This record gives sequence, structure tokens and C-alpha cells, in this order.
Amino acid sequence: MNLDLTGKNALVCGGSKGIGNAIAKELALLGANITICSRNLETLQIAASEFDTSKANKHNYFIADFSKPNSLKSNLEAFLKKTNIKFHILINNTGGPTGGPIINADIEEFKNAFNNHLICNHILAQTLLPSLKNGYGRIINIISTSVKVPLNGLGVSNTIRGAVASWGKTLANELGQFNITVNNILPGATNTERLNSIIENKANKTGKSLKDVNKAMKSIIPLARFGEPNEIANMVAFLCSPAGSYVSGQSIAVDGGRTPSI
Repeated sequence: MNLDLTGKNALVCGGSKGIGNAIAKELALLGANITICSRNLETLQIAASEFDTSKANKHNYFIADFSKPNSLKSNLEAFLKKTNIKFHILINNTGGPTGGPIINADIEEFKNAFNNHLICNHILAQTLLPSLKNGYGRIINIISTSVKVPLNGLGVSNTIRGAVASWGKTLANELGQFNITVNNILPGATNTERLNSIIENKANKTGKSLKDVNKAMKSIIPLARFGEPNEIANMVAFLCSPAGSYVSGQSIAVDGGRTPSI
């Protein structure tokens, strides 16, 4: 199986921590040159310094605030002009919206989430499309299992994630002619800061202990545990590699079997 990414350039959004960081590390191990982006310069610098360079690969970063789509576009364009990097791989990955029942959601919550996720993903894809048309293109959207079965208490997230999944499928249909694959990865409950926040919120709202909430969440997962960021990264790495060249337009759950649909 050919998993070699030597010479390939990958842009990993949110690559300084959590699932994004795990993806960046895995792609670097396979030989890719990594560029990460997020809001915090210090965390970007630290993260980029930790990526593997054993295959003479080089790594970079730029600041991007997904709550400001226009600045994301201008910062990316400036970075491309400065570095002249031609990207082969785009990993769209952004932290999820705040939880809560959909009926209580403010209109601005939907607008903000739409901008943070779909609009920013679209800006990135459009901006990088010329280089992705080089005969080896990969776009992967990190979304959520809620695109298959909505999750209780995540009303805004369920709505926006579904839109991103549909966008990704449509993009796969349109870009296949350029040998660009587009896929959606749907992580389940994964050991990240966001999961810890969700557990804390549930505990506060229900009056239950963190331990009890943790146990209840694991009880509905057939593998009876939370996932690890590197387990999500493994699936992403496969899809980015030559071995994943004929997989496109798919929404793949990596959730320990939790999603109750086929």
C-alpha cells in the first residue's frame, strides 16, 4: 500500500491542537510538507516545530481567524504570494459551534457558524483550486457524525455540519474531472478540549458528576471508549495518500461504532 506523501504540500486548518494537530503530525510522518493555520501565533510556532522532518520535509504556518472570512482570504493570498507554495492537500477543520437546543439559538449563532465553517471552507477551496488541479488534489472536511444522525443539544452544529457535508459532496461531483477527491470525515466523541467542554456543560446542566457523564457517553459507543485524535488522523492520512485515490464524495464516520445508521 502506497502511503508516501513525500513532496506533497498540505494545508491543515486548526493544526496547532486537537484533531487538526494530530492530522498534521501524521501527514508529516508520511513525508508531507505541512502548513498549519489558526488564530494564535505562539501555538502555531510551537506546533510547527514539533512536526517530523526526517524526510527532509519543511513546515510553515500563518495566522487565520475563521470568524473573519475576509481576513482569512487576504492572509492566505499573502502567504501564497510570499512562499509560492503549490498545495496538493487541503484539510478543512474548525472548532464546532456552542451547544444548546436549536429552538433557543439566536440568529447570529447560525450566521457565525455558517461563516466559520462553510464560507471559510469555500474560500480556502476556491483560493487553492489552481494548485489542486495539478493532478493530485485532496480536500478533506472534518465535520461530525451529526450529518448522519443529529446529536441532541447541538442544534446549530447539526444544521451547519449538514450544510458542509452537502457542500463537500457537491464539490466532489464537480472536481472529480480534475482528479481531485473530496471527502468528509465524521469524528465521534474524541479526546479533545471540545469533548471536555461538552462533558462539563452536560454535568453543569444535569447536576451529574463529570465521571457519570463520561460513563454515560461511553456507554452508547460499541467500543466503550472515546476516540483519540490520532485515530481520526489515520483515516485522513489514508485518504490523502495515493492509496486513497479512488475514494471520493464519501462521509466516513470514525466513531467507534456509535452512529446508529449504516
